[in-house]
Amino acid sequence: MSLGLRIFLVYVLFVGLTGYFVLNTVMEEIRPGVRQSTEETLVDTANLMAEILRDDFKAGTLSENRWPQLLRAYGERQPQATIWGLPKNQVNHRIYVTDAKGIVVLDSSGVAVGQDYSRWNDVYLTLRGEYGARSSRSDAGDPGSSVMHVGAPIRDNGKIIGVVTVAKPNSSLQPYVDRTERRLLIYGAGLIGLGLLFGALLSWWLSRALHRLTGYAQAVSEGRRVEVPHYRGGELAQLATAVEQMRTQLEGKAYVERYVHTLTHELKSPLAAIRGAAELLLADMPTVQRLRFVGNIDSESARMQQLIERLLNLAQVEQRQGLEERVAVPLSVLVEQLLSAQAARIEGKQLRVEQAIGSDLLLIGEPFLLRQALGNLLENALDFTPAQGVLRFSAERVGEQIECRLFNQTAPIPDYALPRLTERFYSLPRPDTGRKSTGLGLNFVEEVVKLHGGTMRIRNVEKGVEVTLRLP
Repeated sequence: MSLGLRIFLVYVLFVGLTGYFVLNTVMEEIRPGVRQSTEETLVDTANLMAEILRDDFKAGTLSENRWPQLLRAYGERQPQATIWGLPKNQVNHRIYVTDAKGIVVLDSSGVAVGQDYSRWNDVYLTLRGEYGARSSRSDAGDPGSSVMHVGAPIRDNGKIIGVVTVAKPNSSLQPYVDRTERRLLIYGAGLIGLGLLFGALLSWWLSRALHRLTGYAQAVSEGRRVEVPHYRGGELAQLATAVEQMRTQLEGKAYVERYVHTLTHELKSPLAAIRGAAELLLADMPTVQRLRFVGNIDSESARMQQLIERLLNLAQVEQRQGLEERVAVPLSVLVEQLLSAQAARIEGKQLRVEQAIGSDLLLIGEPFLLRQALGNLLENALDFTPAQGVLRFSAERVGEQIECRLFNQTAPIPDYALPRLTERFYSLPRPDTGRKSTGLGLNFVEEVVKLHGGTMRIRNVEKGVEVTLRLP
């Protein structure tokens, strides 16, 4: 099943469930809402009638007065009204009045006069001073025959002397309820349909975009030349860019091209020196000169060998996706070993070495890589530190990492060179010889630090340069 179809099905499920619950909730609220509004109107009508009938009720002249005729005429009226598109051709209110004992003394329908209604809640509760209302079926077997009754007290100086009840059948409200439900269903179905259409278009667009990207990846894997799909911003554009960058890196064109050009340039000088010295050695010359040319060949060969070895080490680290082992390496012991290995150079330049690394500080990583990285840093520092200069190792714990710092007394690094020090093959002339190194040492250090999940920073400080490594 395609991703677009899966997204569409999930979208359909979400829209369907949301629409169902919303519509079901609203539909369930329509009928009670209409009845509540009608009941509120019945309350007003009942209280109005209680005030209108009060004087005649007190005088006992309701049945003798014109009220029976008026109510009968009211029940026979035909309003011929159209309410929100629905016709209303008859009135539906029934009005009856009971005395203080619950006996009906006036009924607009004329069927209940003289009957005892004291047991019905609209009369019973009203006579007790409470809100009296009920909903009763006129036909016990027909749920649609329920009628709402609302009572209002007739008072004489605060005393309840009778009850006026206004009743309205719920069936008269059903056309409005049905009409509202139909419209709601139509509008709800329309909105759900539009939502599903929008979801289908979105799924189609996303599937098409991913299909273009998939086709591009397949074409690249088959070695065909294709253009990367273009998208107008967003995550798809970022994904396309990332895939293109990954393709470039996997093909290694830029990587190999840069290495080949630079390596060719770096090897050109020592090869030229070796060839020139070899040609001169073919001729007769004094022993002193012969030894000097032989020494040149040896030094240039060592330089080529160092360049190739460092390049291989760097390529190996760059291709790594993670560490092969993680062990605890005592930092102070590692630094002591490196200083001991460089003791001849340190003594030859009469350097003052300071070490402030606690014996409890442990690095977690590959010992071989860590030794090579710190060794490259130390060699680089020795190249730039003048005779009788200062070399200082220090370290401290910072959270879950160790911050290791190497300071060497030297001239400040030019501002233009600081951001380029870790570039491949970039190097500054050594103060003692004026020659440049392979330019791979600091780049190797940076790759090892990244492989360990750390960071590296080189900066000018007072009287020298400080390299800071943060390692786990």
